[in-house]
Order: sequence, then structure tokens, then C-alpha cells
Amino acid sequence: MTTVSLLDAAQRLARAETTSRELTEACLARIEEHDSALRAFITVESDGARRGADEADARRREGQVRGPLDGLPLAVKDNLAVAGRVTTMGSAIYRSHLPAENAGVVDRLDTHGAVRLGATNLHEFALGVTTENPHFGICRNPWDTERTPGGSSGGSAVAVSAGMALGALGSDTSGSIRIPAAACGIVGLKPTYGRVSSYGCYPEAWSLDHVGVLTQTAADAALLLDAISGHDPRVPSSLPLPPTMTAQEMAAEAPLRIGIEEDFFFDRIDPAVEDVVRGTLGAMVEAGAQLVPLTLPSLAEATFALTVIDTAETTAFHDDQFRRRGEEYGEDVRQLVECGTLPSAVDYLHAQQIRSRLKGEFHRAFSEVDVIASPTLPIRTPRVGEATVQVTGESRDRDGELMRLVGPSNLVGIPSASVPCGMVDEMPVGIQFLGPALGEAAVLRAAAVVERLVELPDIRF
Repeated sequence: MTTVSLLDAAQRLARAETTSRELTEACLARIEEHDSALRAFITVESDGARRGADEADARRREGQVRGPLDGLPLAVKDNLAVAGRVTTMGSAIYRSHLPAENAGVVDRLDTHGAVRLGATNLHEFALGVTTENPHFGICRNPWDTERTPGGSSGGSAVAVSAGMALGALGSDTSGSIRIPAAACGIVGLKPTYGRVSSYGCYPEAWSLDHVGVLTQTAADAALLLDAISGHDPRVPSSLPLPPTMTAQEMAAEAPLRIGIEEDFFFDRIDPAVEDVVRGTLGAMVEAGAQLVPLTLPSLAEATFALTVIDTAETTAFHDDQFRRRGEEYGEDVRQLVECGTLPSAVDYLHAQQIRSRLKGEFHRAFSEVDVIASPTLPIRTPRVGEATVQVTGESRDRDGELMRLVGPSNLVGIPSASVPCGMVDEMPVGIQFLGPALGEAAVLRAAAVVERLVELPDIRF
């Protein structure tokens, strides 16, 4: 039961071929069997999940189904507030924190009748890309437990990849959904900035934070996005728009125009990873897609701009708490927060100027193409605890490499999705698609094409 997609599970429920209780028990059994090794969850809500599943089954018997998510067991990253349940942010400081109200997306899941399995592990305060959490345990990749699942939404990705949940919510400030999606061989979608409420999501960098989804398939991502999107008046950044209709819109049949920007998105890629991604693009061309060369000159400064904005905003948010309780932060996160004092106000303003220029360049590019493609990660999946990686004899910083290609879409606030497109070293490789603002259907349509062309081997753990 736990390997079915959200869409398949919803259809089985509709045909009375299974029940929410059966789906939920299958996920809970999977958690019980594997989570001591994988550490995907910080909190498992077994009793609440069973209660929610029984309520969903009762609604279905009475003909009061709330929608396609009703009765489906999902996981929620532990930086999204759940009223009355400990929400830790992956930090020892919040080990006993009980929020008074739900995050906006948690309310939407409840409205749609989803079953909440528990809170997933994350890099402390979502400030990292490995989910090597010193307080709640190192999260491990189910494809190879000696390798990182990525982060900061590593627990959500592992839960979906390992069949512990049929889908999960995560957050993404500098790639934190797409990095673990690529490393764990699933789909990860970061929507347009403001398309999904960030209310009740513990901030990292307020102008970069996005809430999104991790799922088995592109169709599942559309289904989950349509349920959690829409305007939230409590958040100034929330776009005044109704919920998305991505599941319907991504069914368009027009051939895809795929932009290829070589100087940044294909620069210094591990040769084996590049071969897999270019092979996938070649197969998409054979299936009817068109590749269009693009130039985006300001991408050369994107890493600088993202780093300055992210670290400065993070440190500004943490400033008071860090002064009082900095010794309770993990070492790597403490160093990151300290680094946020280094950029000057001039640096921050220069970064915002770069951001504005890059937004304009992407906007113009999307008048010529539907999506832009790149590898999600330029390197092979690193091992747990590996601070540097080797690529063709060159030593590179692990964290910088993991964020390098996924950061620009956060900087300019456009949708981006990672979808698995092959294997290297018996580990999944992801291809990333970026789309125009509000273009979630385009990136998921491209992801769906890849799914039809590429099939990963079964995961073994």
C-alpha cells in the first residue's frame, strides 16, 4: 500500500478498494520498521493519524468526502506549526514548544481531510542542506544510508521515498525541497513566491522562504499544491489569488520549449551527472520537445546575491534569540548565523539590485520558452559527514555545490521542480525545471514527460 501514489490511493479510496485506515496503518508500519535507521520523523502522531483515518472513512461512508486528499496519509516538516503538538524546528530550544495555532498549510490539509502522520526531521532551523541534525538524529538516504538525503527538508523526502508517507510538505529557501527530492529520487516542487501561505512556517529568510511539496509523481505534486495554495491575508507576501488548478492545467498537450542556459546551469557539472541529464533532454527532444539556447548574464552574480540576502535576513531574524541562547544552537548553524553579520548594508542593496536584474532576464527568457532545464545538483550525492566532494580531481565545498543550481529560483521567486531522471553510482539523479511566475503547471508538465521516459529501479533498503 505504501508505494502507491497519492493519485492512485485517492482513486482506490473512491472505488472502495481500500480504506484510509488501511493506507494509514501501512505507513505507520513502514515508519515502525525503518525509521530507527532513517530518522525521517521527529514526532509520529500514531493515535491522531488512526483517529483521522477513521473519521475520513466515516465521511466517505456518509457521502461527505472533502476532496481528493480526504483520508490520504501525509507528513509535515517540523518547522510548520501544528496547534497543541510539539513543533521543534529541529532545535533543542523548541523541544517542548506547543504552538497555539496551525500553519496556514496545516489548516488547509485539515480542511481537505488529509491524515497527518507526524512531523519530519530537518536541518536545525532549516539552516542547512544535509539534515544532519545534532538534536534529533542524522537523517539518512534510503537508497544508501551512508549518503545524505539532502536538506533541509530531508525528513519529508525520506518519508516519501521510503514509503512512510504518500506525500509531504516542506519548505525551500535556497533549495531545501529540491535538493532532498533529487537525492532521494522523488518529485519536489517549490511554487511561485507567495502562491502558498508561509503563515506559521518558522522563517529562515523572509524574502526567500517558500512552502512546497514532495511527492512520488508530478501528478501528485499538482494534487497537493492545488489543496494548499491560495491567498492567506495573514501573510503580506501571500498573492491575492485563488487556489491553483495545476492538476487540470498540466494536462496541456502542446510541445514543450525547453530553455538551455549553458554558462551557469551546465557549468562544472560532474560528467556522469551531466551525461544523465543531457540524455534525458535528448529523449525529450525525440518525444517532441524543442531545446532553445538562452543567455541570462546576471546568473553569474546569483550566488553572491542569494548568499548575502539569505544570511543577512536569517541573522536578523535570529538576532535576539541568538544573543540569549546561542550556545544551544548546533555548531554548523551557529557559525552560519554568525556569518550573517558580515555583509554590509551596501552588500545587501547590491544583492537586491542583482535580484531585480535577474528577475527581468528570466521574465524575458520565458517569452521564448516554457521552462528552463538544468541538473538539480551538479554533483553526485555526498556521503554523510562529507564536508567536501571531489569532482574530476577538484575538491569542492559540499554545501555550496548542493545549493548552486537550485538557488536562483528562490532569488527571483519563480516555480521550480526536481524530478528523477536516472542513476549514477546506484543513486538517483534529478533534473530541474524552472518556469515563469505562476507557471507551476509548466514545470510539472515537463516533469511528467520525464516520468514517462525514465523509470528508476525499485528502492532497496
